[in-house]
Amino acid sequence: MAVAQRASQASAPSAQNTGAVHPVARLAALHAEAQETAKLANLLGRSIHAAFAIPLMGAIALIFGNIGTPASVTWAAFVLTAAGTIALAYRRAIRQPFERPALKSFSHDLHAILLFAGFAWGAGAFLVLPASATMTTIILFSAGACAVIAFLLRDLRSTFLFLAPVVALSSFACVLRPLNGGALDAAAALIACCLVAALAIAATRVAARDTQMPELAGLPQA
Repeated sequence: MAVAQRASQASAPSAQNTGAVHPVARLAALHAEAQETAKLANLLGRSIHAAFAIPLMGAIALIFGNIGTPASVTWAAFVLTAAGTIALAYRRAIRQPFERPALKSFSHDLHAILLFAGFAWGAGAFLVLPASATMTTIILFSAGACAVIAFLLRDLRSTFLFLAPVVALSSFACVLRPLNGGALDAAAALIACCLVAALAIAATRVAARDTQMPELAGLPQA
C-alpha cells in the first residue's frame, strides 16, 4: 500500500508537466496570434492604396521627365506591372481577409513585389529623369516616393524592401549618367532616404508601445 502511494506521488509531477497549457499562457498566445492577424490584415487593406499610388506617382514623374521617349515607355510598363501585380495579389487575398495562412502568403508575395517595384521605380532615375534634374527633383523622386509608400503601408519591412533599390539606383544615376549635381545630388538622395527610413523606424517603435488591438484598415467584416 505504501509503495503504491509513493508511486502515485512520484507520477503526480510528471502528470502536471504533461498537462494542458496554463490558461494564462494560452490567452497570451491567442492575443499574440490575434495581433499578428490584425497586422497582416491591415497590410492587406493598405496595399491597394499603394497599388493606386505607384502609377499615380509615375504619371507625375513622367510629366516632369522625359515623357514620350522609348525609355519612359519602358519605365511606365515596369511601374504599371508592379502596381498591377499588387492589385492581383490583393484581389486573391481579400477573399479570405482574416485567414492567417492566406494573409501570410499575401505578405510574402507583397514583399517580393515591393522589391521589384523598388527596382522598377529606381530605374526611372536612369530612364525618366532629365540630365538637368535639380536636387529637389531627385529628392522628391527617390525619398518622396519612399515616404509615400511608408505612409500608406506602415510596415517597416515593406518600406525597406521598396526603399533600398530606390536609393541605390537613384544615387548611382546621379554619378553614372551623370546628372547635373553629380555626387552632391547622390549624397542628398541618400541622406533624404535615410531620413525616411529613420522616421519609419521611429513610427514603428511608437506604434509598438500601444498594446491595444489595431483597427482594421478598411477590410470587410467577417
